[in-house]
Amino acid sequence: MFQDYKQKDSVIVVYTGEGKGKTSAGLGLMVRALGAGFRVAFIQFIKVWNVSEHDFINKIMPIYDDKLTFYKGGLGFFQAGELSSKSTKKEHLEMARCTFDVAYKAATSGEYQLVICDEINNAVHDGLLKVSDLEKLIDNKHLNTSLCLTGRDFPPSLIAKADIVTEMTKLKHHFDDKLLANKGIDY
Repeated sequence: MFQDYKQKDSVIVVYTGEGKGKTSAGLGLMVRALGAGFRVAFIQFIKVWNVSEHDFINKIMPIYDDKLTFYKGGLGFFQAGELSSKSTKKEHLEMARCTFDVAYKAATSGEYQLVICDEINNAVHDGLLKVSDLEKLIDNKHLNTSLCLTGRDFPPSLIAKADIVTEMTKLKHHFDDKLLANKGIDY
């Protein structure tokens, strides 16, 4: 049945949209890749506060020794110029650039089979990075490195460069009813 199908050496996966689950999907991909014996870099933009995935990753890192690299580089949300932290716009820009440089090095090095750039789409949409930065990352990744890009508002102009694009659609979220996020579920 699949005799005419071919397999690529690597893929570009995008999880985007207004709905919940983009980071969770990226983490699921990380788990699958580690289970397959891949070397994985999980690089997180935006999130400066401690979230449950940080605790989980820090707990499993000793188990996966040199197979898992984790980098958290964010200063909080930055939307339409509104800061969610006491950091300045310049500090947000510098941190986003530093985190991008870590992601770029990991994706182009050939050392990893999977590089996950969590919330990078938000960093681009909010003007902390440029669309051209994201395109450079996609175009220059190592041939054997799969790339996962998460966050809202993936640039439509780059969809053709991706292999898998999933848009998370919110049908309902308790935040709309003025209920706060739940630890272990939302963060």
